[in-house]
Amino acid sequence: MKKRYKKRVVVSMSGGVDSSVATALLKHRGYDVIGVSMQIWDHSGQEDSGFGSCCSPDDIYHARAVADTLNIPFYVLNLEEEFRKNVVEHFVSEYIEGRTPNPCILCNQRLKFDILLRKTLELQGDYLATGHHARVLWNDSSGRYLLLKGVDSNKDQSYFLFTLKQEEMKRLIFPIGDLTKDNVRRIAKNFGLKVADKKESQEICFIPDNDYRRFIAENMGAARCKSGNVVNKEGKILGRHKGIYMFTVGQRKGLGIPASHPYYVLGFDLQNSAVIVGRDEDLLCGGLIAEKLNWILFPGLESEITVSLKIRYRYQEAKATLIPQDNGNVLVRFHTPQKAVTPGQAVVFYDGNTVVGGGWIKEST
Repeated sequence: MKKRYKKRVVVSMSGGVDSSVATALLKHRGYDVIGVSMQIWDHSGQEDSGFGSCCSPDDIYHARAVADTLNIPFYVLNLEEEFRKNVVEHFVSEYIEGRTPNPCILCNQRLKFDILLRKTLELQGDYLATGHHARVLWNDSSGRYLLLKGVDSNKDQSYFLFTLKQEEMKRLIFPIGDLTKDNVRRIAKNFGLKVADKKESQEICFIPDNDYRRFIAENMGAARCKSGNVVNKEGKILGRHKGIYMFTVGQRKGLGIPASHPYYVLGFDLQNSAVIVGRDEDLLCGGLIAEKLNWILFPGLESEITVSLKIRYRYQEAKATLIPQDNGNVLVRFHTPQKAVTPGQAVVFYDGNTVVGGGWIKEST
């Protein structure tokens, strides 16, 4: 009898319950499964290895234990150099320039769906799978792969995946995209996986104490740390600051300004190293400019369309009109003014549950 050929899937195993269940489901469905964990940060010397942090030594240990339970091959890839170059250095430089980056999106884009996908092909894998709460579907009418939200609206991670290209999506599987988080944990228990009740990571993986100001100061060099004035919209000096990197648009705490009413960070004057502050209502704006766009629903934006959008991950969707610009950017006009539009963050566009595309916020308008 001719041996039946099994499709090979390489699974990015983070050590959490989502990727562990994704691995178990694929093995259960008869795929030839290989588990891979990315070692992206040196956690040595830290008092807490970070049971709740992403990609810690504990996480790799948990991933290996799951692989042993499922009896599948398991490998650890040392991507520390690539992670520092592509994610950490960008994170630091963006804050210095008064922008607020999202390192998780870059990690997905430049490590998981670039380096790890290439490693999948080296391992003769047909697909790469992750534990993201999202879905990829083929659409016959458009001849394109579509990215859809995960079924569990509270855990949907499609926002972090807007950079996906068609050639990447044809190689991707998101096994838990159709499951709620409760079902994921229930399945983990049924498979006997010890990570079934493991807490989710919340902080940035390379800043386990969540003190990003300290981290940036330690990694930026004293020459790049410039103090300056805190000013209002009219340019009146209200106080001093020790570095623009310590602030983000919409921030209220830590301004050090004695006043009868609260001030909020509105933006920055980089030329004069000034932090601009104002009242809560001053944070409202009518739109933004998005750059470095990636379109999933169609090859490119050719005319105005109306979409729903998110300007941050934990953000209620808002209606907006997208207007293509000659330089490749997009002018976004909110149907209702939005608060604290933050340069450096991602803006992701939706049509119902389908991701239209997304880009990076250049400036508010």
